[in-house]
Amino acid sequence: MKLLELAMSELKGELLQGDMGVELGALVYDSRKISPGCLFVCMKGANFDSHELLPALPGKGVAAVVIDREVETLPEGLTVYRADNARASLAALSAAYFGFPARELLTIGVTGTKGKTTTTHMIRALLEAGGIPTGLIGTNGITIGKEHIATKNTTPESYEIQESFRKMADAGCKAVVMEVSSQGLMLHRTGSILFDYGVFMNIAPDHIGPNEHKSFEEYLFWKSQLFLQCKTGLINADDVHSLYIEKMATCEKLYRFGEKNPADFTLRNLSHTADPDFVGMRFDFAGAGREVADVKVGMPGRFNAENALAALSVAALSGVKDEVLRTGLKNIRVNGRMEIVKLHPYTVLVDYAHNAVSMEALLDALREYHPKRLVVVFGCGGNRAKERRTSMGEIGGKKADLSIITADNSRYEKVEDILADIRESIEKTGGAFIEIPDRREAIYYAVQKAEPGDMIAIIGKGHEDYQEICGVRTHFLDREVVEEALREMGE
Repeated sequence: MKLLELAMSELKGELLQGDMGVELGALVYDSRKISPGCLFVCMKGANFDSHELLPALPGKGVAAVVIDREVETLPEGLTVYRADNARASLAALSAAYFGFPARELLTIGVTGTKGKTTTTHMIRALLEAGGIPTGLIGTNGITIGKEHIATKNTTPESYEIQESFRKMADAGCKAVVMEVSSQGLMLHRTGSILFDYGVFMNIAPDHIGPNEHKSFEEYLFWKSQLFLQCKTGLINADDVHSLYIEKMATCEKLYRFGEKNPADFTLRNLSHTADPDFVGMRFDFAGAGREVADVKVGMPGRFNAENALAALSVAALSGVKDEVLRTGLKNIRVNGRMEIVKLHPYTVLVDYAHNAVSMEALLDALREYHPKRLVVVFGCGGNRAKERRTSMGEIGGKKADLSIITADNSRYEKVEDILADIRESIEKTGGAFIEIPDRREAIYYAVQKAEPGDMIAIIGKGHEDYQEICGVRTHFLDREVVEEALREMGE
């Protein structure tokens, strides 16, 4: 395969030595997977810069290499391409290597601080119900038909994205919907993809730190970059930063969705329903000359109405019929996202809310259902910003009737130190709380002490199936622990 030539139109850089038409057997960016005749892409990671491997590459049989920085000596006997950005080049090369599979799919990218996972699952549910087989890539993994593949990142490396696109197209998928993180955009993981639809949900301060974004302004900038690589953009008109996103966008078409501000797609008559067999929302949907009454969404929370509105807008533009729009989300379930484990006589749900913004939105949403008591079980991850602990503690103290603070991926910190930070902020609010360091015991306590009419939210880990302590991960899934507790209680 003359891979460099195939990707030439997308590559930015110059050939330093060798031949762009060199035959290449594989595309590799992980040094552990180097094989004879491959093209190796050198990149600087958080812990290692693979440019340091250059002198050894000829001896490993590498045929060509992509670099993106000055090197003292070029390795002899192989083609060397100097790229402006190696990660962007990897994306272009990956698209070519797998035969440009995005061109065979309806591609939908969703970005935002919160709601990406739920919205992508909702879009997929509507498209599938509308007869459009759809693959999915995101925080909960990669889904291709009935196959599920775990992932480490919300937006995987470009090679994995293109490989997944190819598998989806070959498996008969007609569309793919994926979460697009700011890190994924900044690291060019979605490079060389022209999305048919790009969706902006919202943005709030998060992912700001030494290993993420330097500032909120940088975070916002990278979120906006999705709308430089999509044909049609859909932007949440109710988010205060929507105008910035719109100004940055270069889409052929731009639509707005929202409830409060003028929008092309909107919802009306929102009501919250909590019956023994259904907890969720109902509303009327309108947009693009269509009106669909009594849409049912089987997930609680006003913010999930926003997620559903975004999903319905995409589905409507994709030609999904009104009856599917009306009923396609009635039974929607997303692992670890407002995931209801028990409905009656009290409600227990699991959610991924792991920062103050998502925690406050979740608790406010649950208040709409007028629970007898609103109980929240949460902790904070170790080796992360202390501000997250104090802000979540404050929200718990102000918004919940009872906070049960506990462990959550303490990593290399002591659980008691993390809890001390949370405790300090809760105490300042005067809110009721108890401290149970063992997460299993905390969940058991919450379930065993539940009263009819209570809503219990177990938050922070959601779909995660592990606890990380001192660098060791052991299996732990909040939903399973709730189910264990219920079984022991004979429920």
